[in-house]
Amino acid sequence: MDRLIIFDTTLRDGEQSPGAAMTREEKLRIAKQLERLRVDVIEAGFAAASVGDFDAVRSIAGAVRDSIVCSLARANEDDIARAAEALLGAKAKRIHTFIATSPLHMEKKLKMTPEQVLEHARRAVRLARRHADDVEFSAEDASRSELDFLCRVLEAAIAEGATTINIPDTVGYAVPEQYGRLLGTLRERIPNSDRAIWSVHCHNDLGMAVANSLAGVLNGVRQIECTINGLGERAGNTSLEEIVMAVKTRRDVFDLEVRVDTTQIVPSSKLVSNITGFPVQPNKAVVGANAFAHASGIHQDGVLKARQTYEIMRAEDVGWIANRIVLGKLSGRNAFRQRVQELGIPIESDEELAAAFARFKDLADRKAEIFDEDIQALFSDEAVVPHNEHFRLVSLSQRSETGSRPHARVLFKMGARQIDSQSDGNGPVDATFKAIESVIESGSELLLYSVNAITSGTEAQGEVTVRLGRAGRIVNGVGSDPDIVAASAKAYINALNKLYTTVERLNPQIALAP
Repeated sequence: MDRLIIFDTTLRDGEQSPGAAMTREEKLRIAKQLERLRVDVIEAGFAAASVGDFDAVRSIAGAVRDSIVCSLARANEDDIARAAEALLGAKAKRIHTFIATSPLHMEKKLKMTPEQVLEHARRAVRLARRHADDVEFSAEDASRSELDFLCRVLEAAIAEGATTINIPDTVGYAVPEQYGRLLGTLRERIPNSDRAIWSVHCHNDLGMAVANSLAGVLNGVRQIECTINGLGERAGNTSLEEIVMAVKTRRDVFDLEVRVDTTQIVPSSKLVSNITGFPVQPNKAVVGANAFAHASGIHQDGVLKARQTYEIMRAEDVGWIANRIVLGKLSGRNAFRQRVQELGIPIESDEELAAAFARFKDLADRKAEIFDEDIQALFSDEAVVPHNEHFRLVSLSQRSETGSRPHARVLFKMGARQIDSQSDGNGPVDATFKAIESVIESGSELLLYSVNAITSGTEAQGEVTVRLGRAGRIVNGVGSDPDIVAASAKAYINALNKLYTTVERLNPQIALAP
């Protein structure tokens, strides 16, 4: 059976979502999860964009052994050399170079003639081949490019040694029938098209990224560039989970093999959501909380009689846990460890397990039933806590009565000092944030406040995402707790720690802005 290559660009294009910039450690953690997911290619970043992105690509290249590690580079010598340097430690590496080919981009952005663009494309691929046998070339804004010129550029790129040719729908302008026809025409008209693997990279501005990508597959494309949860610039990219499950579920249509371990899809989704602070909508295909939920009586009756009546894939196959675990405050460390292993949560050290177990015991004292999602949240919460905390929540009390103004008292540590602060507010969360800000005076703007229930019922753990902005920097904080106000305080302090850290958290798109 023919095989479809899954090229994940969560760490590069996904990171270009405003507020989704990640530290080196966060990118490395996601890269290791992508390796467990068994994606074929991990685009680790844009090495020339910043020192932080270079370090991230280099770290991932040294740590990942089961996937190809790729770095993006503009079609110039400095970018390509920087990408090559960052990828030196990779077991398998790829340089991905690109230049825009649409009349609009060439005239307005590049201020270059078509002949100049053609020469830059040729030279870029030639330079990249000096550093790597695996070279991908992308014609940015290909879906709005003139066909004859696009054919010339792609033929030249293949002649210079490009092993993968990518046709991006950069602004999500294409529609499936037209886009599929473009791919088929290019493969037919370009004489050396059989010497490269054809790829697509689609954006979701009109909600058709997945449909356009699959139209490409039906026209000979054998690589899809995508992201976890469809993360990416503007409306996002092609969703990895939707592509993989569409191809696997509809083998009768696509007849393609995919290497991805689908049971790692939901853990990957949760990790990316937690680190970036972008929650997954409940009705999101495959990874949304309601993706396998049935509320209609007719649907429930059908599923109980035969699952296939209303489910075209199994929840367990994509990493959802169908059953509940029976763990509580009397459960021991070994039972906890066993369940963590069954859930496929990687344990980096005994210290990490001990810290998570302590948090589990604390949660079990406050919550009667512990679900698998609660266990996963304990480790996710650990993942977003900075190693060097400047601020740390100690305790919180708040009062909210009908007819009176809510009041919060927050005890937290700022460095070695312990601070007791109080404030009124429009609600308990507002009062809590104001109590913290009255002392810290961060001067930040609250850009996003989002609450999601991790599990069901009134005892559910709440997961809060807070996004703060200050002086051009945007950071996300995440906190979880059965008490929403406490989760909010944790999230706010988590965001403040990121805001005050010296670790670089710079969006590549910003770094390259003129």
